[in-house]
Amino acid sequence: MKVFTSLDDPEVTRLLQKGAVGVIPTDTVYGLVCLAADQAAVERLYMLKSRELKPGTIIAATTDQFAAIGIPKRYVAGAQRYWPGAVSVETPHSIAYLHQGTGRQALRIPDDKPLLSFLGKVGALQTTSANQPGKPVAETVEEAEAYFGEAVDFYVDGGELRGRPASTIIRIVDDAVEILREGAVKIDETGAIR
Repeated sequence: MKVFTSLDDPEVTRLLQKGAVGVIPTDTVYGLVCLAADQAAVERLYMLKSRELKPGTIIAATTDQFAAIGIPKRYVAGAQRYWPGAVSVETPHSIAYLHQGTGRQALRIPDDKPLLSFLGKVGALQTTSANQPGKPVAETVEEAEAYFGEAVDFYVDGGELRGRPASTIIRIVDDAVEILREGAVKIDETGAIR
């Protein structure tokens, strides 16, 4: 298990491209991540997190990266007005290993230049908060290590992320917005950011 101090370290990209699962700082909290296009890595991520029927969020640098893993652009079109930002938009798609049989999953383009640059190099990432179900999210790399220890392949230490709220999660159905989790961005039922 390796600890890096920057997403810019080329070894982080190399490890993910070889199927690694790791912990990185995101624009919100520390996230457990792997390449969304790597089915074996995604299945391992869900096993480490003990998640069933609760798909994580896919983060990407562009909508083209969602399309590259097989999510049709028409499903992403209504979400684009919220990106980049800390709003995850739940959309339907047919990639069962990603959505864990639910038929839907949250997608997000973060508003964080270093993270966007990293995603531009590595591709779309499957993410979930770096904690165990029912436990507080990791706000430092040490807290993430306490949850996952040697079970993950690497950690990227981005310092303390204390006080950063998780992303807001919404679902858009027939132009109506349903708020699934209120987080960093406040949105009303019309879909307007407050």
